[in-house]
Amino acid sequence: MIKKKFDFSSHLWAVWVLFVLFSMFFLLDSIEFYPWLLFDKKSIDLTLLFFSSFFPPDFSFDFLLLVADATIQTIAIATAGLTLAFLIAVPAAILICNRLSVSHVDESRDFTGGILRYFFRLILITLRSVPELVWALILVRVLGLGPTAGVIAIALTYGGMLGKVYAEILESSDSSYQRNLSFNGASGFQVLIFALVPQNFLELVSYTVYRWECAIRSTVVLGFVGAGGLGQELENSMKLFKGSEVCTILIIFILLVFLSDWISKWLRKKII
Repeated sequence: MIKKKFDFSSHLWAVWVLFVLFSMFFLLDSIEFYPWLLFDKKSIDLTLLFFSSFFPPDFSFDFLLLVADATIQTIAIATAGLTLAFLIAVPAAILICNRLSVSHVDESRDFTGGILRYFFRLILITLRSVPELVWALILVRVLGLGPTAGVIAIALTYGGMLGKVYAEILESSDSSYQRNLSFNGASGFQVLIFALVPQNFLELVSYTVYRWECAIRSTVVLGFVGAGGLGQELENSMKLFKGSEVCTILIIFILLVFLSDWISKWLRKKII
């Protein structure tokens, strides 16, 4: 009888699965994450008691007025922060976009331009590397409590994110239109307006609206450090163990996300 040799390469996937499971076990153990504790009788009783306090939601007139004011402030923080982030991101994306450089058209080397683009990329990396929560913690101590710290925190972090993604979207477009314009004497600004932006306008708008939705969600966390909005009202209700108020605020957050999603779809239909 001929013995078949064990084909290690065909069973390589099993080795990787075992390696991942083995690594996950030690990683979860290092952070003391034990899922079975979630199904302990005491944990289940505490969870049911906690969530039972959420119902019924608080729809009293006075509280709804308070929530309405905080909702307007939340939308204002997200919109103002994203507007400032947009003002940071657009010039930054133009500066770091390789497609707008002369060296990309004639395929020459541009050492000075490359250094400048790398410098502005480092600035964007710095901005988006620091989470908006950390920016808010710093700014609250500088500017005091209130929405101003939240607006600037969102602007700095999201400015770095938008600038990077805008540049990548522009660079992923078809280069033939840009080359034709450039060879016919069009300037970099004309290439941007008549070639790059029209090709990617739908994607740019969609991502910007998505970031506005993310900014609204970020105000929840920022409110916990005193940056205003619904997040601050949520913190106050949780401190006082008022589950019905917490439930109402969470419902408002869900409605805001639905609103931003509807706006995104509506804009896409209008553009198409």
